[in-house]
Amino acid sequence: MILIIGGLASGKRDYVRQLGYEDNLIADGILDDRPVLYNLQDLLFSDPESGPELYQALLEKEVVVCQEVGSGVIPVTAHDRAAREAVGRLCNHLAREADLVVRMVCGLPVILKGRGS
Repeated sequence: MILIIGGLASGKRDYVRQLGYEDNLIADGILDDRPVLYNLQDLLFSDPESGPELYQALLEKEVVVCQEVGSGVIPVTAHDRAAREAVGRLCNHLAREADLVVRMVCGLPVILKGRGS
């Protein structure tokens, strides 16, 4: 599994396309049978408690893409704080198991773990 993280508009989707995945293979914020899940954070913001049950399904994906949500102003609502925490914890677990972890910065892939193509 490849885990791709990065800020909003950092080039994550373009990088996924460079890996050879067309738009019809990318599920945006929903868990289905497509090989790429984009916007993992959306799943956890809708249900912060779902992280443990999502974990195994995400390991079966070829690519998981998540927006970085742990920086900036601390969220005011308890729900948003819990969701942000859940995103971070799940990404930590996924990064441990991933073959490749990439952080996108200004459209540039920075390999954090594994060997890039």
